[in-house]
Amino acid sequence: MTETLPPKPPSRPEKVSLWRYLKLFRQDILSAQPAKLYRAWMAEFKTPFFRSYLANDPELVKRVLKDRPDDFPKSDRIGAGLRPLLGNSVFLTNGAVWKQQRRIIDPAFEGGRLRDTYPAMYAAGEAAVARLSYRTGTLDIEPETSHVAADVIFRTLFSLPIEDKTATEVFEKFRDHQRTQPILNLAAFVRGPRWMPRFFKRDTRKTAADIRALIAGLTEQRMADIRARVAPDDLATKIMTTADPETGETFSAQDMVDQVAIFFLAGHETSASALAWALYLMARYPDWQDKVAEEAQELTEDFGSISKLKVTRDVFRETLRLYPPVPMMVRETTQVEEMRGRRAPKGSQIVLSPWHLHRHNRMWDNPDGFDPTRWETENGKTCARDAYMPFSSGPRVCTGAGFAMVEGVLLLAMLVRHFRFQTAGPAPVPVAHLTVRARDGILLSLTPRN
Repeated sequence: MTETLPPKPPSRPEKVSLWRYLKLFRQDILSAQPAKLYRAWMAEFKTPFFRSYLANDPELVKRVLKDRPDDFPKSDRIGAGLRPLLGNSVFLTNGAVWKQQRRIIDPAFEGGRLRDTYPAMYAAGEAAVARLSYRTGTLDIEPETSHVAADVIFRTLFSLPIEDKTATEVFEKFRDHQRTQPILNLAAFVRGPRWMPRFFKRDTRKTAADIRALIAGLTEQRMADIRARVAPDDLATKIMTTADPETGETFSAQDMVDQVAIFFLAGHETSASALAWALYLMARYPDWQDKVAEEAQELTEDFGSISKLKVTRDVFRETLRLYPPVPMMVRETTQVEEMRGRRAPKGSQIVLSPWHLHRHNRMWDNPDGFDPTRWETENGKTCARDAYMPFSSGPRVCTGAGFAMVEGVLLLAMLVRHFRFQTAGPAPVPVAHLTVRARDGILLSLTPRN
């Protein structure tokens, strides 16, 4: 019997009116795109209002992200929906400001620091196992992965478990915020006149303001603890006490509110999305689930044990291929660019889509199938280099990529070691909100393993 493929959103008809496209885009950016983007090297979107290009050609992606990143800054229009929450964070800035922010932030996520954060991650995993022990049966797994991912980020950033009152409030407010605005809104995708509607709900600004007020309280308290020399040696302390090696400047309290907001988005929402889809895939492919469960017996509280989880790592990498948490990224040209024989004017939007690149049927073998063994094949190794970017690529690669890979592999192993997951209800439909989530949740059945 032919194995069924993991769920994939339907593509829109090849030709639709501009207004129909805008309506579809507002509902979900994945199903608003035509099927040809899974095979095209480049696609041009041209209307009386805007011009943008989706680039799948590995050489174009390399030009934008690696060879000449300063010539392709992030589009200012990304901030149309995200700036109320993220302010002037490293996710939205460009040029000298962004470079200074990365010089301060990057040391906190260097390899040696991962060993220091591992105990907090492991403790969050144990807390999740304990919570789920009382939730066996059928449940939507997405809220559970959101909870454990939020717990990880608060334990590693502020040495606070999610049960802490403030941490819980931030988590709950963010849960309210996450579906009010897609991470890639229409104003970011297209370049239109300034009067073009921004397409985010009124609740977006209110929930963002509430979250930022709670984060401000945490950062101000931490600055006071640093001055009193009683602050714990966690990520927040490391970042707040690191000076830019070129200017000697450190982050202010306001700067830290911006950065903590993006750490929470990147370290909570994206991790929750990836873990939920990984658990769904384990439920859908029980043979692979059993392999992960067996391998997970090697996992201990010792950081070195994570390196033994090779199958689990390949499963998680395959999850990120099929369901990249951030499905699209937008850059902007600062000059005229020749791209595959076409002339892109200055100010054009360049859309890079991990969602389409990871499933491109001219590059990947079995692009829509779940196959963790692909990473050992020649095709898989080539595509891993040329067509795989769940954390972006080049100088702007996610600073927490290594953190996320340790966290995802660890939590997946811990949960599968303790529980058997089975599918329940209809297959989930992927949609893009802040990240790639399921339209109606992911229903799984949990039973304890012996």
